[in-house]
Amino acid sequence: MLKYLSADYLFPVNSAPIKNGIIVLSNNNAIVDILSEWDTVPKGINIERYEGIIVPGFINCHCHLELSHLRGKIPKKTGLINFLKAVARGPKYSSDLIADEIIKADQAMYEAGIVAVADVANTIHSRERKLESKIYYHTFSEIFGFEPEIAKEAFIRGVELCEAFAPLSSSVTPHAPYSVSKELFRFIRMREDKSKQLISIHNQETEEENKFFRYKTGNFLDFYAFLNKNIDFFKAQARNSLRSVLPLLPQLQRILLVHNTYTSFKDINFVERYKKDVTWCLCPNANLYIEDRLPKIDLFIRSRLPIVLGTDSLASNDKLCILSEIKTLLAHFPQLSLEKSIEWATLNGARYLGIDATYGSLEIGKKPGLNLLTKTDGLNLTEESTLVKLS
Repeated sequence: MLKYLSADYLFPVNSAPIKNGIIVLSNNNAIVDILSEWDTVPKGINIERYEGIIVPGFINCHCHLELSHLRGKIPKKTGLINFLKAVARGPKYSSDLIADEIIKADQAMYEAGIVAVADVANTIHSRERKLESKIYYHTFSEIFGFEPEIAKEAFIRGVELCEAFAPLSSSVTPHAPYSVSKELFRFIRMREDKSKQLISIHNQETEEENKFFRYKTGNFLDFYAFLNKNIDFFKAQARNSLRSVLPLLPQLQRILLVHNTYTSFKDINFVERYKKDVTWCLCPNANLYIEDRLPKIDLFIRSRLPIVLGTDSLASNDKLCILSEIKTLLAHFPQLSLEKSIEWATLNGARYLGIDATYGSLEIGKKPGLNLLTKTDGLNLTEESTLVKLS
């Protein structure tokens, strides 16, 4: 039996909003039809009518599900270096506690209308839940290793973790410019250029990263000393981290640059000229939690490259909620439209993950999930707007 739903607006994402539009679903929640006129609905059909805006299910393009047990454990607004130290020196937690918090976080994301997640993993803790979850997951097996001599060992560990996530979608990925050596980047590039898998890397989350790469100065020197690592081998690059690392990334892969809190206009132009398949990922609430700063959104809006949204982890966010990320962006950048931010939160993410045949937009034949944004004002959100998951 078909189900008919309507709202003040439908946001198909791949086309203009439809005022008072009607979406028709099959028994398994696949889209059968999208109607713009009520008089085209057969007589006697019950239409579920809602106040608000119906949008596709959200795509969370950056998460660390396995860190969910660290909710509220790390102080806010102390900067990335102190955040990294807090994670590194934190107490050990039981596997049972970690598993329980992973389950809670996964369920919370599902209830928040998230249908797919690009998740970063350093352990196997999240595999069991991902196998059972109603959410689609791609797992990035994240590789660390700044010292050249440990590159091969670190790479083998990363590949083994990636393979342990089978049959789930997964790929190996570098953590960040300041934690991956050129030698380790070469191993990753050799593997990923053959497999054509996805790459995700933390980028310019703190200005200290750029200082370190340009001049080998700043707080990262203290961080390496804290970790008892000798970095005499590293030489100042006379250019920032993004310009140093982008040439080392695989040529054929879809690359996700995450955070970009201190990315400049010149950096964006550099990436565009480099002609790699790059997507920008913004995690505004995590940026405020850690550095108390947001990326220069105006610059990214003008970029020709796609933008997606992520939540980061519960170690650096109060909740894993894409609507909350959208509301933060709209509050700080009123020139950004809700329609554009929904595109970032849905279709762009689905395209990056390669799952846009099913997710990301309201189109006949797709099964993207439906979210209702309530207490809206025309085509805009309000402070009171919430989300109701419809399918």
